[in-house]
Amino acid sequence: MSLGAGEGRSRHVYPAQLPRPVRLVQDIGDVKTLRLPADTPLAYIRQTTLSIGDRRDVIAALQLKFGDIRNIRYGTQNRRTAVRDLSGLVDVILVVGAANSSNSNRLRELGGKAGVASCLIAGGGELNWPRGAKALGIAAGASAPEVLVDSVIEAHREENIEFRLPAELAA
Repeated sequence: MSLGAGEGRSRHVYPAQLPRPVRLVQDIGDVKTLRLPADTPLAYIRQTTLSIGDRRDVIAALQLKFGDIRNIRYGTQNRRTAVRDLSGLVDVILVVGAANSSNSNRLRELGGKAGVASCLIAGGGELNWPRGAKALGIAAGASAPEVLVDSVIEAHREENIEFRLPAELAA
């Protein structure tokens, strides 16, 4: 099942990567009308712009109706958690992503709410080292291509800035 927003009420979505149809579930009413054979393997994914909290009620209804059901996409939630954690370690957070990406904008907002100057940039060509900043964090929206993140890192390397992994990742 895909938790998200589509045009109109629930409809089937047929992603090319999957051998079977995927049901779009938008609300608790959609969960109530789902009729699936008991042996149907179940998992759900969320639209990248939605956090777990955005669909907590729908997820709870799915678990109540079908029991053990797995979320196979934690990317957005992991990125938000990482920005919250990063906020306690840095002076500035650069979020790599498009201005029209709600996911990237949300990451920037989370950094700002945590009291850290946060900027949304499209790539390495857009940045200037913020005055007074001693520690810089880099995050990226779910749809930001890795090449753009790499361009930000490379632009900072050209300024002789050292990038270190957090201790728990370096071990």
